[in-house]
Amino acid sequence: MAGVCLALDGRVALITGGSRGIGAETVRMFSEAGARVAFSYRQARQQAEALQSECGGRGRCMALQQELSTPTDGHALVAAAVAAFGRLDVLVVNHGIWPAEDMPISQMPEAQWRRTLAVNLDSVFGLVQAAVAQMERQALVPRQARGHIVLISSTAGQRGEANHADYAVTKGAVISLTKSLSSELGHKGIMVNCVAPGWVATEMSAAAVGDAELGAKIRAGIPVGRVATPREIAGPVLFLCTPLAGFISGEVLNVNGGAVLVG
Repeated sequence: MAGVCLALDGRVALITGGSRGIGAETVRMFSEAGARVAFSYRQARQQAEALQSECGGRGRCMALQQELSTPTDGHALVAAAVAAFGRLDVLVVNHGIWPAEDMPISQMPEAQWRRTLAVNLDSVFGLVQAAVAQMERQALVPRQARGHIVLISSTAGQRGEANHADYAVTKGAVISLTKSLSSELGHKGIMVNCVAPGWVATEMSAAAVGDAELGAKIRAGIPVGRVATPREIAGPVLFLCTPLAGFISGEVLNVNGGAVLVG
């Protein structure tokens, strides 16, 4: 008996923030599923080039250096991905910043607020706008959705995060954007969903998770008792872009060990 297939042969995916952490594992998993993958990075050139080689080289996997803080940046990245592989079937918006230092709203510099919104929202608008336009004008693949968009949010987008209001606001907006786009694009065959991780073992979270006192507090707030691995986030992202998820749109898929229910 044949097994269940999660193959994405013939599909092209663009994954933002793909050089490290959740993004890198998502690049690997989509490559393993047979997709050609373009991914963005900002500064980690060595890691990006190593991942590109690991996933088949430039014919199968393309690392694209791109700042993402304006709509124009998002447009440019989509254009580069299409230039590399000729079409775009999947957009995974994974990039983002989380200013690590606690910052009460009464003390938060306007520059921090603007920077977080620029990276986590303004560029997302440009990416989505350009990706949807591309998906609408390209030829359909038989028995496949016209396109898939997966936006990465967070538990912070659902329950807030004290002293990180800038970050939480952007992740809450991503959830609202998911629902709006699902209603707008579903009849066109473009499925839009959201994955909401909690704490994940990445470079960005390493200091907090590795701290004896804070790390213990973090794990105590997760019913399964540990933080996620990046691959445990990448798997659900992949699933949402396969025909098995062909009737799922507008969903916020919580992948956080139950933390969003008890925080």
